[in-house]
Amino acid sequence: MITQVRPPQPVTIGALAPLTRPGWVEAGRHLLAGLELAVGEVNDGGGIGGRPLELMVRDTAADPRRAAAAVDELAQLGVAAVAGEYHSVAARAAAARADALGLPFLCSSAVLDALTEEPTEWVARLSPPQSHGWRVYADFLLDAGHSRIAVATEPSVYWASGVRILRDHLAPRGGTVVELDARALTPAAVCDALVDHRATALLLLVGFPEPAVSIVRSVRRDQRLTETMIGAPAGQPEFAAWATSLGGDSAAIPFLRYLPAQLGPLGARVATALRERLAEEPSFVAFEGYDTITVLADVLRSHGTDRARIAASWPHVAVEGTRGQIRFSRTPGISVWQWARTPVQVVDRDPAEPSRLRIRHAG
Repeated sequence: MITQVRPPQPVTIGALAPLTRPGWVEAGRHLLAGLELAVGEVNDGGGIGGRPLELMVRDTAADPRRAAAAVDELAQLGVAAVAGEYHSVAARAAAARADALGLPFLCSSAVLDALTEEPTEWVARLSPPQSHGWRVYADFLLDAGHSRIAVATEPSVYWASGVRILRDHLAPRGGTVVELDARALTPAAVCDALVDHRATALLLLVGFPEPAVSIVRSVRRDQRLTETMIGAPAGQPEFAAWATSLGGDSAAIPFLRYLPAQLGPLGARVATALRERLAEEPSFVAFEGYDTITVLADVLRSHGTDRARIAASWPHVAVEGTRGQIRFSRTPGISVWQWARTPVQVVDRDPAEPSRLRIRHAG
């Protein structure tokens, strides 16, 4: 009698990403590419104690309700942890449900400081808090000679938080921030407001492609605003769709990117693999996805699949990621376990070669 050997049961991780509109689909695709690349490498190396690692992917479409429902579903399906998400509003809903259910959540990309209302042991984060990254951006503005800043905004907890951070950081240094409601103003009216307020920089805290594309084109074509800098701190110009939509107008629009000035050996190897997988230059979001699985695989190997033990492991993590050694700590004002040394850059697309990114400032 031949005894059939059952294959080992996989260790499952829930993966959240915006894969359909109105989510930032390109960011979701890069995030998922990083997650999947790392899972493949973990399994090529023997998995988790001989068990294969498997992703259960759920599309949030940047919708907080969908994100929360996905966490509920994944918890019932028995995942060891949840990972991913790019949009702060969706990640915040996912973090709240993970905390309530006692399910570990390693957030890859969302930066909103208040990821949970109260401090939690269940949630950790790789991306820097918005208060840190956007202060770096504010310092870049001041160093570049911009103290009269206008922001074109749409309603969002994330955008409102960004405006508050910029205003609080710039005001003691003589900077001013005026808000322009992108819902109420046409792109031409935004240009008029920039002239009226004598703003030297306009920051786009709005959706892409619209109204961002129309505002950029209007400002670029207004002869009164030839010296006005356009910025997009949230990182929309990182992705190829930005250059495709705006052509030559896509260049010289600084944004935040979470990569070091130079990748180490691991980062360089992963960059090559991501470039092949994506058929384009990988964004920092793809590296965040890869690092997320790298951390979780290390935790699962050393602490097992029990959810409480995974959550208890956050302060003991010491893992070499693509962008440096990852350790989590408690950061004042941040309610989750935080990687405190995430690299932060301000970069833009080179006007002479829009496919090439230039580092303008590092924090």
